[in-house]
Amino acid sequence: MPYLTDEHNMLRETVRRFVDERVKPYADEWEESGFVPRDVLQEMGSLGLLGMRYAEEHGGNELDTLATAILAEELGRSTYGGFAITVLVHTDMASPHLFHAGNAVQQDRYMPDIIAGRRIAAVAMTEADAGSDLASMRTTARRDGDEWVLNGAKMFITNGVYGDIFFVAAKTGEPGRNRDISMFIVEKGMPGFRVERPLKKHGWLSSDTAELVFENCRIPAENLLGEENRGFYALVRNLQNERIVLGAQAIGEASKAIELALEWVTQRRAFGATLWDKQAIRHRLAMRSAQVEAARTFVYNTAWRDAQGQQVIKEVSMIKALCGTLVNEVMYDCLQFHGGMGFIRETAIERMARDARVQAIGGGATEVMLEEIAKRLI
Repeated sequence: MPYLTDEHNMLRETVRRFVDERVKPYADEWEESGFVPRDVLQEMGSLGLLGMRYAEEHGGNELDTLATAILAEELGRSTYGGFAITVLVHTDMASPHLFHAGNAVQQDRYMPDIIAGRRIAAVAMTEADAGSDLASMRTTARRDGDEWVLNGAKMFITNGVYGDIFFVAAKTGEPGRNRDISMFIVEKGMPGFRVERPLKKHGWLSSDTAELVFENCRIPAENLLGEENRGFYALVRNLQNERIVLGAQAIGEASKAIELALEWVTQRRAFGATLWDKQAIRHRLAMRSAQVEAARTFVYNTAWRDAQGQQVIKEVSMIKALCGTLVNEVMYDCLQFHGGMGFIRETAIERMARDARVQAIGGGATEVMLEEIAKRLI
């Protein structure tokens, strides 16, 4: 693609080699244990994969949005969605809040450890009754002298069990001012903050996910992240990057699923010929391949435009809706073509189909994305 430089291509090779050598041989164990070992993330940090767009002074590489799209695509190709999202929440959904809104003291304190993988980041935004509707969150924070006091609960928090640094959204305005949200830095172990319970999920099994509770959780006043009552706009801003990343991850998953299906149908025989000899199967895979390639081009173009500072609000919503739907359609077909083996836990396609389901939910449900697109069509 014309957008990609030699540096981008080298990054892809690095990520793919790491996945082949350090992820695939061990990730089944992580699926059983429910988390990705810390030393694996630290290895990624030593390779420069956890801070590609951050400042060199903190250990980052100062690359662009395309670099994060490539990282997400290659992690998606790993076939382990739980591993992929563990990394991407850390790199592109949580830590960007510190990068964009943190002051010099906050960045100097936390960013080097985040980029090195010594401390794992999570963003605590979603609640049981407030997902895509950010203004409905109920968690509150009130100023009390030199401290903020947080009360409330967060649900479906990736890296919630084993995370170290949490960027927490809470209401800080007067009642009725629904967008008066602020962001806070909360560290594991602070009084009044606890992991209520780990959550068992349909997919993404190697990603630790938790419900978090804040009961009169006192944090220093200097842990306010960015401006008071401006957190809503920080969340919306970062959702743009998040949706590009999730779209790229979905494309990586879909393209790998097609590769696995092609390997299977060209070998599996039925009724005297391979499944590839069945026109219906050949044509379905041909169309899915075309759709994935078109979606990949769209993701890369949008990432490039974002890197140029262009406005891409409509496009990122399109990416999230399109890729979240497409990856599920691809998984359905590829599992179907595997027949009974596609229903057996020992096959990659079965795991990938489970993992893909949340791509139409997390980061903005498809229906919400379509409404966002519709608003900008006229």
